[in-house]
Amino acid sequence: MNEIKASMAGSVWKLVAAEGDQVNDGDDIAILESMKMEIPIPAETSGTVKEIKVSEGDFVNEGDIIAIIE
Repeated sequence: MNEIKASMAGSVWKLVAAEGDQVNDGDDIAILESMKMEIPIPAETSGTVKEIKVSEGDFVNEGDIIAIIE
């Protein structure tokens, strides 16, 4: 199991993956918006998205869990 965490604080602008999706290392899971910049949050391993822990519009802090991949 691999926790995908926010690399910086920002708002969840868009979820790119959904629970049950197959992802590869480097595929985007979500895109954050911070200071008018878009920051992709990539998968750090290949597998199945077990759980998405955020919703579009949520504010996250650096280190918050975005998703779990197994």
